[in-house]
Amino acid sequence: MTDQNKRWQKARQYTEEQLHIAEITLDEIRAGEDTMKAVRAHPLSAGGYIAKHMLVHVYHQQIESGKAKEDNALLARIRMKPIRSLSGVSTVTVLTKPYTCPGSCIFCPDDSQLPKSYLREEPGAARAFQNEFDPFRQVQSRLNSYHAIGHPIDKIELLILGGSWTAYPIEYRTHFVKRCFDAMNGKEAASLEEAQQLNEKAVCRNVGLVIETRPDYINPQEIASMRKLGVTKVQMGAQSFDDAILEKNLRGHSVEATLQATALLRAAGFKIVLHWMPNLLGATPASDQLDFQRMWDGGFCPDELKIYPTQLLEEAPLYAYWQRGEFTPYTTQELINLIADIKPSIPIYTRVNRIVRDIPANYIKAGSKRSSLRQDVQLELKKRGEHCHCIRCREIRDSKVKAENLIFNDHVYQAVYAEEHFLNYSTDDNKLAGYLRLAFPINIEDNDFSNRRSSLYDLIPELENAALIREVHIYGQSLAVGSEISGAAQHSGLGTELLLKAEQLAKDAGYKKIVVIAAIGTRIYYEKRGFFRSGLYMTKKIL
Repeated sequence: MTDQNKRWQKARQYTEEQLHIAEITLDEIRAGEDTMKAVRAHPLSAGGYIAKHMLVHVYHQQIESGKAKEDNALLARIRMKPIRSLSGVSTVTVLTKPYTCPGSCIFCPDDSQLPKSYLREEPGAARAFQNEFDPFRQVQSRLNSYHAIGHPIDKIELLILGGSWTAYPIEYRTHFVKRCFDAMNGKEAASLEEAQQLNEKAVCRNVGLVIETRPDYINPQEIASMRKLGVTKVQMGAQSFDDAILEKNLRGHSVEATLQATALLRAAGFKIVLHWMPNLLGATPASDQLDFQRMWDGGFCPDELKIYPTQLLEEAPLYAYWQRGEFTPYTTQELINLIADIKPSIPIYTRVNRIVRDIPANYIKAGSKRSSLRQDVQLELKKRGEHCHCIRCREIRDSKVKAENLIFNDHVYQAVYAEEHFLNYSTDDNKLAGYLRLAFPINIEDNDFSNRRSSLYDLIPELENAALIREVHIYGQSLAVGSEISGAAQHSGLGTELLLKAEQLAKDAGYKKIVVIAAIGTRIYYEKRGFFRSGLYMTKKIL
């Protein structure tokens, strides 16, 4: 048993009776019995029944002891909360320590013991607070939890939240990321570089590293710094695409700043997540509909989107505006109608990650307190006979697929200063199995952005004159490296096929090289497919 597995096995303690009943129940499920029927057939002497995590614990014990062989189909039947890894990876969220925020947004709560904008009872913030914001402990505890409920943890997307990442001192950022890698590696390294090298072959490999920050804190120097840490995706709070609304809410940056930051991140190959907030001070449902359309018409074109309706919190300055009668929160029905109106317009290349923040209802002083807005909107769309075509609504999840039956599509769209190709494989009923984001930079002369992009190329020369692979993602249940499930999209060769198609498109467009923004734990994957390490990226020459 590996040291990491020993630690995971110790995460929970069970009685002899629980282990005995779990073993009997697991054998019955393995023989074909319905999971819940098998569980109900063996009540505990003290009352109640064994939980799924007990079945998962015994399953791992049997594998470690050699009593049974790995059985992904069985594990899928006993796994708790399977949706958490149905997008192909397991996400681990951590928070940075409290630190001064450069913004003064009136909608933002401010607890001196938490990073700006977070509340203690939000799930991620609560875990961070319990672990005293220690990055190693936060990652380790989340990995323990995933393992205990039966989720693969060999492919980890690390999501670092906590406000404006690029406003923290670089020494703290380096230490924080290094300790996260130490936790994934199961051992302490002497430096960040050593930790990254260890992670390339670790049990828990980092396949994506996400930070969040403000648009006005993005510049070529920060981008180079983020790549040295291994960052592959950036979340930014756009909040609105109307300068008057941004000014009323004291956001502190312009729409143009968001556009320039988005363009610069795209030029560096990052995946881009934008936050958008309806019901800001000064907005109406009608103006929000127009504002939402600017996201696409204006060339922002995010890869992922978080819709965060403004929630009235006593801890935020906006509360005083409400008390004076200067702000009116939308009702639940107004929000449902608004989001149902705009959701069908979302392009097929964007994933809507969230439709509401996970803020406990007791914090919200007026307006909607619904945490199930996504489900409410889906019901409204069904009632209208309409559909959303965003990535999340089309993921195959646990559906079985045959690679030879999938349909290939190259969806081309124009983002600011880039021609984007959303290469994707889908089923005949439009379920998405996998995709690749390919960007061709558009040259603009005598332009402020052109100067910033030139500065970026000075810092990261491997980007110049290159086609950019910004993301490769295959959907379905996350599988351990080297494992397979019949009919699963992962490990079926779709990623390799998408890379070859991207290379051919780049060649046809006249490019001599193609670079990919590889996460630390995916470097070996790309090396096996002809890419070599080149500065902060991986490059393949096009012959």
